[in-house]
Amino acid sequence: MENKDLKIAQQAKMKDIGTIAKELGLQEEDIERYGNYKAKVRLEAQKRFQDKKEGKVVLVTAINPTPAGEGKSTTTVGLGQAFKKVGKNAIVALREPSFGPVMGVKGGAAGGGHAQVVPMEDLNLHFTGDIHAVTTATNAIAAMIDNHIHQGNKLNIDPRRITWKRALDMNDRALRQVTIGLGGVGNSLPREDGFNISVASEIMAVLCLARDIHDLKERIRRIVIGYTYDRKVVTVGDINAEGAVTLILRDAVKPNLVQTLENTPALVHGGPFANIAHGCNSIIATNMGRKLADYVITEAGFGADLGLEKFMNIKSRQAGFDPSAVVIVSTIRALKMHGGVKKDDLGEENVEALKKGIENLEKHLETIQEFNLPYTVAINHFVNDTEREISALTEWLEQNNHPYSISKVWAEGGDGAIDLANKVLDQIENNTKTFKRLYENDDSLEDKIKAIATRVYGAKDVNFAKKARNQLRRYKREGWDNLQVCMAKTQMSLTDDPKEYGRPKDFTITVRELSPSIGAGFIVALTGQMMTMPGLPKRPAAEDMDIDEDGNAKGLF
Repeated sequence: MENKDLKIAQQAKMKDIGTIAKELGLQEEDIERYGNYKAKVRLEAQKRFQDKKEGKVVLVTAINPTPAGEGKSTTTVGLGQAFKKVGKNAIVALREPSFGPVMGVKGGAAGGGHAQVVPMEDLNLHFTGDIHAVTTATNAIAAMIDNHIHQGNKLNIDPRRITWKRALDMNDRALRQVTIGLGGVGNSLPREDGFNISVASEIMAVLCLARDIHDLKERIRRIVIGYTYDRKVVTVGDINAEGAVTLILRDAVKPNLVQTLENTPALVHGGPFANIAHGCNSIIATNMGRKLADYVITEAGFGADLGLEKFMNIKSRQAGFDPSAVVIVSTIRALKMHGGVKKDDLGEENVEALKKGIENLEKHLETIQEFNLPYTVAINHFVNDTEREISALTEWLEQNNHPYSISKVWAEGGDGAIDLANKVLDQIENNTKTFKRLYENDDSLEDKIKAIATRVYGAKDVNFAKKARNQLRRYKREGWDNLQVCMAKTQMSLTDDPKEYGRPKDFTITVRELSPSIGAGFIVALTGQMMTMPGLPKRPAAEDMDIDEDGNAKGLF
C-alpha cells in the first residue's frame, strides 16, 4: 500500500544538520551528531544564549479528534514553514512519536504531505533512543523496588501497595495486569504488577517538565513508588535510585534537532500522551527554542480540552512563560463526524451535519477564551470539501467574530499557510489581553478538577467515587493539595464517554481515582475507563509495514 507522506519524505532534500544548527546560531561543539540529519543539542549551549531575549510561543491545538483526522502536527509544521516564508525567525517544537500508536492506528507525529519533519523514518522508529531510555529508566526503578524487598525489605514496603509500574513503548493490552515473582524463593516475592506504555510513565512526564539535569534528578528523587505497611510514602530517593536513573537519562534529556521538508529547524523532544499524561514536548526544548528563535511554533496533544488545558495550567506554568497566541485546527470532515456522519459517508456533502458539528469547535473556542489569549481558527483543507460546506463554516466564523484562515499545508507546504501565519502575527502584535490560568496552585485539588470539568469540558458537575474522595483527604494530609491537576480522559469526547461526539450538555464527569505524580508536580485524575496501556486495533498499521531490498521503510504514516 503506497503512502504519499512517506514517499514525499523519502524525496526530501535535507541540509546537513550542522548547517541547520549554524543557522540557529549554534556552533559545532554545541551539538552531538546522530548521522548527517539529526543531532542532540548539548544543554551547555544554553549558557551562551542566557542573556538573549526569549521568543514568543504559539500553541497549535484542535477540536476533539475523530477517525477523520484533523492534521494538528501537519498544521504546526506547515505554520513553522510559513513563518520562515514571511521572513520570521521561527522554530518548530514537537513531541517524539511513540511506537504504540505508530504500530497501532494513530500513526506518527511528524506531520504529513509537504508539511513534515524529516528524517521521517527515523522519527517514527528509534530516532535517538530517548523513549528507549525512558523505558529502561522506568524498569530500573521497578527492578530496584523488587530487589529491595527480596534483600530484606529494610524500608518495610508493602508489596500490595506498590504503585510503580513497569513500562513498554508498545500497545500491548496483555501487559496491563501481570503477576511477577513466580517460580520459587529465588525469583523474589510473587505479587501483582502491570505495565504502562512508556509515554504514559512518570519518567516521561518528569523528563519533559525538568528545567535542567539537576532539576531532573530532584524530580526523580521525589517520585512516589508505593507505601509501607504503616501507610508511609516511599519514594525513588528512599531506594537510592535517583542517581542511576538520571544517568540512564543523561543523553535523553538533551533536545533533538532536525528539520522540516523546507529546512525550517525543528526541536523534537519528549512524548507524553495528552489523554493520560500532560501531552506536551519538553520544557528544555521549548525554552531552548525561545532563545534560538523569535517564534516557537509548538503543539499539544489531542483537543483543546486535553493538550491545551495542560499546556496552559501545567507546562507553561512550570516552564515560566506565557504563551502569545493559539491556533485551533479543524476540518470539515471532522466537524461532520461530530455532527453525526459516519466515516464511510464523509465524502458526501452534508451541510446540516457540518453545522451541528460546529458546536464542538464552538466549545473549544470558548475554552481558549477562558485563558484570555488571541487565537486563529485554521481550517485544514481537504480536496473533497465542497464550496457549500466551506461557506457554511466560514460564514459561521465571521458571524461570531472568530478569526480564521483556510490552510493547505499538506498540499502546498509553507505556501499553504502564509495567510494563517500573517493572521497569527497580526493577532500577536495587536493583542491587548492579559493571559490567565484556570486555577491557582493553592486552590484545593477538588476545586481544580471542578474548574477543568465545568469550564473546559462543559460538565454540569463532577462526581468523585469513594476511592477518589478518600484519596483527596489523604493527599491533603500529605501536602500535595497545592500541586497541579492532570486529567486522564478520553480524547474522543468532551465527556468521559468516547462515544459522545459533538457538544454534549448536562453531563457529569466521574473521577474514579487519583494517582500522585509528585516528581512531575501534578496529581493525575482518572476518569471513565482510561487505560494507561493501550491495545492494538483489529487491524494494526504494523500489518502494512515492511522494508524493501535497499533498506527503505514501507507502510509508515
